[in-house]
Amino acid sequence: MAVKYRKVRSAGTAKSTSASDGANSSGTKGFISGGARVAVISVVAIVFSVLHGYHISSMFESDRHFSHLSTLERELTFRTEMGLYYSYFKTIAESKTFLEGLHGVMYDNVTEYPSTINVLKRFNLYPEVVLAASFRVYEAVMGMLDIPTKLCWTVNRGEGMSPVQSCEGMGEPAYFYVNAVFIQNGMMMGLFFIFGTYLSGSMVGGLLTVSSIFFNHGECTRVQWTPPLRESFAFPMLALQLFLITYMLRSRSVGWKHVVLLAACNITFILPWQFAQFALLTQMTAVFLVYMMGFIPADRVKAIVTGHILGLMVSYVLLFGNEMLLTSFYASCLLTVMAIVSFEPLLQRQTFSIIIMALQGIFFIAGCIGLKIIISKVLNVTDDAHIANILRSKFSDYRDFHTMLYTCAVEFDFMQVQTPIELLQTLVLPAGVAVSLMIIYKCIFPQVTKWFAQTKEKEPTANGRSTAESDEDSCEDYETTIDPSAAIVYHLLQLMAFFLLALIIMRLKLFFTPQLCLVVSLLASRQLFGWVGDQTRHHFILFLILGAMSIKGYANLRHQWGILGEFSNVPHEEMIEWMVARTPTDAVFAGAMPTMASIKLSAHRAIVNHPHYEDAGLRERTKTVYGMYSRKPVDEVHRNLLGMGVTHFVLEESWCHRRTKLGCSLPEIWDVEEPQHVGKQPACVAVKRKPEPYFKVLFKNKIYVVLKVLQVQDM
Repeated sequence: MAVKYRKVRSAGTAKSTSASDGANSSGTKGFISGGARVAVISVVAIVFSVLHGYHISSMFESDRHFSHLSTLERELTFRTEMGLYYSYFKTIAESKTFLEGLHGVMYDNVTEYPSTINVLKRFNLYPEVVLAASFRVYEAVMGMLDIPTKLCWTVNRGEGMSPVQSCEGMGEPAYFYVNAVFIQNGMMMGLFFIFGTYLSGSMVGGLLTVSSIFFNHGECTRVQWTPPLRESFAFPMLALQLFLITYMLRSRSVGWKHVVLLAACNITFILPWQFAQFALLTQMTAVFLVYMMGFIPADRVKAIVTGHILGLMVSYVLLFGNEMLLTSFYASCLLTVMAIVSFEPLLQRQTFSIIIMALQGIFFIAGCIGLKIIISKVLNVTDDAHIANILRSKFSDYRDFHTMLYTCAVEFDFMQVQTPIELLQTLVLPAGVAVSLMIIYKCIFPQVTKWFAQTKEKEPTANGRSTAESDEDSCEDYETTIDPSAAIVYHLLQLMAFFLLALIIMRLKLFFTPQLCLVVSLLASRQLFGWVGDQTRHHFILFLILGAMSIKGYANLRHQWGILGEFSNVPHEEMIEWMVARTPTDAVFAGAMPTMASIKLSAHRAIVNHPHYEDAGLRERTKTVYGMYSRKPVDEVHRNLLGMGVTHFVLEESWCHRRTKLGCSLPEIWDVEEPQHVGKQPACVAVKRKPEPYFKVLFKNKIYVVLKVLQVQDM
């Protein structure tokens, strides 16, 4: 008879964890049904949410003195891609109607002049759409109630600078925008407390998670410095999604409501951030490994994969058919996992569990890679080719222009040595290692024993059938059982996956460090650490550990609280004010990507390149523009700029020679692409010395030179 369900628990596993399962399950039951316990947890979560929101907003204010900046200065604090994202919020918020603003970003011919693009499809801008709509509703309601929404005054800046008007309050677009980000990320801390409590079965576990995040705040997030970045909107939704996955791995039954909720969480994670696919790829890989090891049955994996596929399809539609979602390894992984679990009965005919796992592993790797290649070729999509090149460059001597622009940036380099040192000093890394080893000893080793035991169970009986098949005849209505260790093993695998991502690309440590802090909550798990003694003794040890963590952790917090600054970028401000006053509204600018974002935001002029570097066409545009910092002949650079329709070029002399490390100045990067020009003078130096006859200087200060790109007839 065919196997109806895959049994995932055996007498051996149950025996190894029986003593602790009762404590853990009772703690979980109390978490769900105990009214007083729920009330206490909710109140504490709210307190942590308020504290974290205040913490990050205070640091942001202390670093920039944001409340006393003018509107222009506030916009200039949003450097690089932050300014680009905020510009679309501003467009929708300040348009005559919401639909007019939405139409403006869906048919945009200013960001990549002269092309018209749908930035909702390209730039993951749904957070800006939602916030702009909320801002308009807020302003309308406050206006109807005749309640003032902002307070304005004049700020005397001194040093020969003109006074500026500064407005404070939720009626100021920049204030509304950053405060919305801080509220969302403040609530995330409350979620982490609930998450840690649920995962460990103890509120002390939740306290350990929250404390670990606060003590390692600089390694966990950068929302306090860069609110508009995509991760600021997306990561809180990932935390919620991980919580739901944990529940689904523990629950005895999962229905369509859980699948739909999972899809909704995935949608709110995918829509704001182009890197979401990598986190979800690691998640599906971890879930598949948990299934391979026998902790969860096939039907549970199908439910999770169904939620992921549904979320991916809805996101694909809402992003107007963004092909990078379909050609991602994440999409290929979903199809591969669904195929493997659907054909489980065929694999179960094998006698040896190790052979089954090996076949599943081979099919998984071959399916992910093969489907990725096939789908990319069928759809003819190359926008994500740079990702493979970045990974290739990490482990070989491969170099090209676009890859080096990424890898020369600190955030795309390997994890810095300072990161594990910081985590060691706050004891969160040793605590995470201790939990990981205990999971391996308590949960995974017993499962290995089970694999060999299953081999014996599947040996043919006298009637020619295996004992496992005979058992199924008497268990027609067998209820699917989830191993109580499934969620814990999943979080260990997820931690390992996030560590690999962070190790390769430092920017992605924002996945690893919070996950590490979450795993630390399992120090309070009676299932893993019940052997230390009764609960009182266990809690006493945990508070000793927490006290030891706080020595370096509190020092880290004091360092963050001590950061004081005041934003000022007079040369940039001068240039923007000159552009608004002295250049035609149809002027088209080119230059360094960070500067172009602020020109679009504050000067409202068309640009040909920008910092969102994920599109193949945009990468080629930027490469052409950055020809100014190559060693090409000046006439060739001029001809290329004219071909793009550029009327003005913003030259920053520092870009001719500055570099983050050896070989990373722009002329050196160009030397990799054009070795025939090595040793020649960079075009930017030649133009700075003698702009004629191809360019004309219109504006100049100590940092920026604005050049008029002369037409052939004007030369």
